[in-house]
Amino acid sequence: MSGQGQRLNVVPTVTVLGVVKARLIGATKGHQLLKKKSDALTVQFRQILKRIVQAKETMGDSLKASSFSLTEAKYTAGDNIKHVVLENVGSATVKVRAKQDNVAGVKLPKFEYFTEAGETKNDLTGLARGGQQIQLCRSSFIKAVEVLVELASLQTSFLTLDEAIKTTNRRVNALENVVKPRLENTISYIKGELDELEREEFFRLKKIQGFKKREVEKQLALNKKFAEEAALKEKLSFNGGKGRSENNLLQLEADKDEDIIF
Repeated sequence: MSGQGQRLNVVPTVTVLGVVKARLIGATKGHQLLKKKSDALTVQFRQILKRIVQAKETMGDSLKASSFSLTEAKYTAGDNIKHVVLENVGSATVKVRAKQDNVAGVKLPKFEYFTEAGETKNDLTGLARGGQQIQLCRSSFIKAVEVLVELASLQTSFLTLDEAIKTTNRRVNALENVVKPRLENTISYIKGELDELEREEFFRLKKIQGFKKREVEKQLALNKKFAEEAALKEKLSFNGGKGRSENNLLQLEADKDEDIIF
């Protein structure tokens, strides 16, 4: 068969037909669910892309403001402010933690920053001079870190969603263009074979019915013939007995006549 590669290699029976129909129903439901999942992921993908563009614009402004405030702090407090800040750093003030969001069954990593409560040594930096510019510089860089963390989270989610959408679309295309047509062709093949078997069975039954009818007619003809022959024999035997009776009567009369003469 030329289209055999486009269907499953199965035995055409009613049971197999039911199994293939159930598989087709499951494939159809799976295709619909994956299509909805792909649409939901695409909507989320576009929203994240829009937020990435906005975050990049904000990041440019934040880094520009941070660089300008750092220049102001150096100018006001002196160039040795860098060494003073490094000496007062014991641990990171701004930290990042990761968690996961679930979007249509896809786990998206999400990063968020947090600061530890309490004063640090850098809070007292610049008491002699330039304290205001140093605190403004610190706030500007914290703002820049916040934007960078958000951008990193969005870009990671963007890449994860992109891969998930590609995988989902491949599954949707496979179900739509390979699995479902193959199951439909298999169902058509099984139905055709079952119809052919039904026609063959009907033809066989008609042949058997015709043969039995001819046998019955032949038997009826034989019975009729036997009945006619039996009736003919009975008639002949009846006629033969009647002739013998007449001959006997004639013989008796002749005997009587002879007695009378003597």
